[in-house]
Amino acid sequence: MADVMEREKQAQTPAESPAPPAEKKSLRKRWKDLPRKKRRRVIRLLILLILLAAGGGAAYHFLGSGSGGQGEAQIINEVVQYGSITATVEGSGLTRAKNSETITIATAGVVQEVLVSEGDQVTAGTQLFVIDSDDAKAAVDKARQDVLGYEKQLAALQKDIAGLNLSSNYPGKLMEVADLNPGDEISKGMKVAVVADDSRLRLTQYYSYAYEGLLSAGQAADVSIPSLMSSVPGVIEAVHMVSRITPEGTKLFSADILVENQGALSAEMAATATVNVEGEVIYPYEAGELEYFRTGDLLSTVNGTVISSSLVDYLQVAAGQVLVRIDGEDSEAEIFTVEQSLEEARKTLETAEKNLANCSAVASIDGKIIGLTMKPGDEIAANTTVVSISDTSSIVVNASVDERNVSSVQAGMMVELDQWGTSATGVVESVSLSSTINNGVATYPMVISAENPEESLQVNSNINYSLTASENDNCLILPLQCVRTVSTEDGESLTVVYVSGAKPDNAVENVLLDEQIPEGYWPVPVEIGISDNYNVEIRSGVEEGTEVFMQMQMDYSWGF
Repeated sequence: MADVMEREKQAQTPAESPAPPAEKKSLRKRWKDLPRKKRRRVIRLLILLILLAAGGGAAYHFLGSGSGGQGEAQIINEVVQYGSITATVEGSGLTRAKNSETITIATAGVVQEVLVSEGDQVTAGTQLFVIDSDDAKAAVDKARQDVLGYEKQLAALQKDIAGLNLSSNYPGKLMEVADLNPGDEISKGMKVAVVADDSRLRLTQYYSYAYEGLLSAGQAADVSIPSLMSSVPGVIEAVHMVSRITPEGTKLFSADILVENQGALSAEMAATATVNVEGEVIYPYEAGELEYFRTGDLLSTVNGTVISSSLVDYLQVAAGQVLVRIDGEDSEAEIFTVEQSLEEARKTLETAEKNLANCSAVASIDGKIIGLTMKPGDEIAANTTVVSISDTSSIVVNASVDERNVSSVQAGMMVELDQWGTSATGVVESVSLSSTINNGVATYPMVISAENPEESLQVNSNINYSLTASENDNCLILPLQCVRTVSTEDGESLTVVYVSGAKPDNAVENVLLDEQIPEGYWPVPVEIGISDNYNVEIRSGVEEGTEVFMQMQMDYSWGF
């Protein structure tokens, strides 16, 4: 029992720890005994030694030992070889219906009928709606009056402008001429001469009503002219049943007799005309005086400056003979102004008539009603778009192509289209020659057309396009990374590849490098062709099998 109790006592009493080695006690004690400032200095020194050791190891592994061991930069070469290459042009654009129509009412009105609904498929000629617009009718009436007014004004001005070469409309003799000299100002309506038509002369004679019914137009008369002591033939022009009463109480009627002028007759000559009717000579009541067949004032029809004048009193002139030449610059300017006004008035009339027609519009194309903004009874304000129709069976894509590829794209090329997984085929309709520059890159508008019979392609949405600009099934190719653009000391820019081995005859000298090229590689000019995302066509400069430099590749393995 005593032994058991003794053992329990020993188990409950903790065993004493063995004494630490004398050396460890001494290091701890010495560290604790160091001042805090010195302890920090020792810690910093240990960290620095660790970093130096790690950096040296990393540098060794990256730079290598210079004997081709692990960590060296590796040279990657490629060989010129035959292959195929296809250059594609890709981009995106916005779809729209190839044919669409929007109807806008330019004047206010009230909707009478709406004959279609949104989403309806309509054909050209389908009536769409009826709108009553008094304003539209009034606008057409006013526009027509404006056009008519300008047309009349222009016709008058064009007639007047003919007066720049002033002439008489009939032959005759000039009288009462104005004194006009070159440089004189002349105004519209100014009288410059009187033109008397003396090719014929008229004689008025009075006869007794006792001969009523015996004289008529066309009868021959014998005209006696005492001053010439001769008679000349004449003809009755007209008979007037006037009622002239003589002092003797005789009632008279008149007749006009025309006499051809052979050159000796003149106005104011006394003359008597007798008429022979069935053997009886009918005499006039009294003698009369010859008058010119017609006379008129020669008036200027324009404002201007006299260039030349041939006006002379008693000058015998022919019809259309130019008598005065006028510089009518102001009149020409006036005609131009009226012509411009007439053109604008016709455009206004065309617009007004179109708007009136739109008040009872019909569809001009086959398509679907995609917009309808009215119902019967609505009051439509001016300039309101009421119906939109789109034919989405054919679409166009408004896209663009950048300056690098525009020369490869031509009208007629086939184009692959993709809109959220829906594919279609289109054709390049046109490529504009006018570019837009954004961020230093020029882009050219391009239009692509495509059939959309199933209407699977959405209009007014983005779509991607891809077209084959050019392709070559058997040409020398290299990766794009092998071809470099360099400059020489002479400022020349060259496209080159770096060829390994012996220096080629066509290697260039004095190339300015902006990258490190390994020794033993020579810059050789090359002509390149088409390219894709990976390779480029080599047209000349190197041959098949030539090994060229592509790039340096670092080996980052640590070699542990």
